[in-house]
Amino acid sequence: MLTKFADPHVRFRIAASLAALSLVIPAHAEQPTHAAHAMVLSVQHDAADAGVSILKQGGNAVDAAVAVHFSLAVVYPFAGNLGGGGFMLIRDKHGRSHFLDYREKAPAAATRDMYLDAQGNIAPGRSLVGYLASGVPGSVAGMIYAQSHFGKLSLAQDMAPAIKLATDGFVLSAAEATWLQSKNIARFPVSAHIYQRDGNFYKAGETFQQPVLGATLTAIASDPNTFYKGAMAQKIAAFEKEHSGLITAEDLASYEVKDREPIKGRYHGYDVITAPPPSSGGIILVEILNILSTYDLPKLGPDRGTAQVHIITEAFRRAYKDRADYLGDPDFNQLPLKQMASLKYAAAWRSSIDPDKPTPSASLVRPANFMPQPPDSPPHKQPTDTTHFSIVDKDGMAVSSTTTLNGGYGSGVTVEGLGFLLNNEMDDFTSKIGVANVYGLMQSSANSIAPGKRPLSAMTPTIVTTRGHWYRHGKLYLVLGSPGGSTIITTVANDIISVIDNHLDVQTDADAPRFHHQYLPDRLDLEKSFSAEVGDQLKAMGYTTNRNQHADEKSPGTWGDSELIMVDPKTHELLGGHDSRRTYGKAAGY
Repeated sequence: MLTKFADPHVRFRIAASLAALSLVIPAHAEQPTHAAHAMVLSVQHDAADAGVSILKQGGNAVDAAVAVHFSLAVVYPFAGNLGGGGFMLIRDKHGRSHFLDYREKAPAAATRDMYLDAQGNIAPGRSLVGYLASGVPGSVAGMIYAQSHFGKLSLAQDMAPAIKLATDGFVLSAAEATWLQSKNIARFPVSAHIYQRDGNFYKAGETFQQPVLGATLTAIASDPNTFYKGAMAQKIAAFEKEHSGLITAEDLASYEVKDREPIKGRYHGYDVITAPPPSSGGIILVEILNILSTYDLPKLGPDRGTAQVHIITEAFRRAYKDRADYLGDPDFNQLPLKQMASLKYAAAWRSSIDPDKPTPSASLVRPANFMPQPPDSPPHKQPTDTTHFSIVDKDGMAVSSTTTLNGGYGSGVTVEGLGFLLNNEMDDFTSKIGVANVYGLMQSSANSIAPGKRPLSAMTPTIVTTRGHWYRHGKLYLVLGSPGGSTIITTVANDIISVIDNHLDVQTDADAPRFHHQYLPDRLDLEKSFSAEVGDQLKAMGYTTNRNQHADEKSPGTWGDSELIMVDPKTHELLGGHDSRRTYGKAAGY
């Protein structure tokens, strides 16, 4: 349990002028979206509307989630998918929670060193682009499992909006049309033909139709077994074999969804329900919140002020060190989750935080006598393309779901004749000990490649409730999550802190400038919209700071996509905060 109490360690000696700073979040006119009964938030507006249409037909939050997921495979191919995987956190109207793991798996032919060249070095791009980059997709299995176990309508009903969007098409915004010009797609003729009209790029206002994908969705709705054990599985396997990929019909037939026990923690009077391994997100989120649990953050200064950012960053640094050293697929490893979630361990980490200056990652020493020896840890010297949606139905059932192809448009490969992209999830494994993945994350041998193994993830779908007791569950309070690769965990942590500690409304929270530290590299990343004054003060304290993508002024310098739903504790109204960074998404409800 996490309890709030005074801590003599909290003595911040930053100049008094810093304490007087006003709220360091850029002003904006956006207000939370209100709904009396049910709400869906998604990065793409057609997908959000698909979820609401299912809710209005009598479906529950899981039915709506299935509709949103399949619709995102049509309208947001950048990360929405059939050929990827993800996680779904469900809390039913009675307060019972389930965590569905439909993460991709390494094919049976995968080997530990498959991405190394003859000299033992990582072969550039091999785990990211093309036919060898894909794990066995789990998304379709996940949606079928969720719908059959927790939905109220039929799979065909839930998939109908996605089939219509694929067959009839949807109108592209300027941003969406630009996204389709990805060089990753252009490498592969089938992908370039579907998404780029063989170089005649789509323009804003045009309708994008995908009849081949529509036929694939229709076949799945009619026969859910076809993708893994039927004609479609044979077609996927034949395509992989033709191009020297590793996924076989046997890999597809043996895929299974895992219904795992969620990670649970407490923070300042609230219960936090979140993602267990193979997501690293939940346990690292709980560890961060445990370290912060005795601080009265608002007394240190404003949200996103120097004092708060320093303390929160030092919690990030310590928790991400444990992520790097210990985490992997729980079906293949014994993970020290109990030790990582220990309040005594958090207190020991907390005592190492200097209130005046950062602790260099190279000198960070883990508290003794709490954790086992880490497996083959990397030495200390040494992209962000997912999507999240949040749903609450009229009965209070909630879904927080994060899904991915890993990189934007995954491997770039579209399965010929089926019209969907395959993931490049194999890069999330540890290709070589001591060498970072595409997100700069260092990982241990616990996450090394092995047949049938699921790669470690940072996806952190989370639900927060009021404090429950042994005889009753708490009341639903927040449903949240984000894409963003290694930044997902820090985005979710900051969203929780900003709402619970600093009392930001969910829209202001979703739009607030982000900061991130992941232990290695030892660098504090700041979004471009982050206060320059605060950034300078943090640099003066001793941080190495990076104004995100500052070298390219045309870049928006943003990451993540917070999709938050709050249940107003007084009125019980649903309040939605859709991240304004993504102009083509929305909060929808009724």
